[in-house]
Amino acid sequence: MSPQANPAVVRFYFDADVLGLAKTLGAMRSDITYPGDPGAVIYRRERPACIIASPAVKDTDWIPRVTTEGWLIVTRDRRIQHHPAELNAVRDAGARMVVFSADDAGAPWEQLEAFMISLDLSPGCGVSR
Repeated sequence: MSPQANPAVVRFYFDADVLGLAKTLGAMRSDITYPGDPGAVIYRRERPACIIASPAVKDTDWIPRVTTEGWLIVTRDRRIQHHPAELNAVRDAGARMVVFSADDAGAPWEQLEAFMISLDLSPGCGVSR
């Protein structure tokens, strides 16, 4: 940990299918991580490297691990309900998820807008960095 940084509290895990959005937000917020995230110091908060080291990790492997950390999962995997093993991983782990639908799942900027509206992470909303 950096000598002047406090540990960050990670609250959000962005799935590999929204990696562009994850990297954009991860550069600005210490409470966001994503597969392969090397960690960072943001606003004197040090976010450790992500426990999911690669975007290639199977959903059935990372969903329980991320849920155990208490992180909210953000994904664009809107067809997850058609994959029984993934759906069972979500149910068994008790995962909390935000799933972008077709209308808001375009480019990272559309995803960013949808995410900020759904969770109200806009500046001045009272949610700390």
